[in-house]
Amino acid sequence: MKQTDQKTQKPERVRMETPIGALVISARGGAVTAIGLAAEEDRLLPAKSDAEPVLNRAAAELAEYFSGGRTTFSFAMRPEGTPFQKSVWDELLKIPYGETKSYGQIAAAAGNSNASRAVGMACNKNPIMIAVPCHRVIGASGSLTGYALGTDLKQTLLDHERGTRPSDEIS
Repeated sequence: MKQTDQKTQKPERVRMETPIGALVISARGGAVTAIGLAAEEDRLLPAKSDAEPVLNRAAAELAEYFSGGRTTFSFAMRPEGTPFQKSVWDELLKIPYGETKSYGQIAAAAGNSNASRAVGMACNKNPIMIAVPCHRVIGASGSLTGYALGTDLKQTLLDHERGTRPSDEIS
């Protein structure tokens, strides 16, 4: 039997309810490839997966995040994108819970201080919302410029993180 290439293999998906609405988590080959808001057609997706255990772990970790008990994620992730997008997403993973960085700071950390707009586009294409925290990237002035899912949701996620930050991390 011919083994299917991971990129052409259809991802396994689960749906979970959260305070910001239903999310769909997708995985393939033992790693999460996407987390996004559920659409109407996703309402019948299962809440658990036997085929991809990483989905169950991701859902459990997201539930802990929303309940205030988790500030980092440990499930395997494999976002698909260009080398530049991946370098930006790697930098996003370094932004501490409850904190923000500007697009310019991320551009400089990714190796091109003149690439603020490209960082914005990479954030817009981020397939793994929340766990790859593009909501923690703000404009140089501190404004909530841009977010693929709307600045209201971006503010909600930032407020959540600032309100549930463990007391030992508060300066």
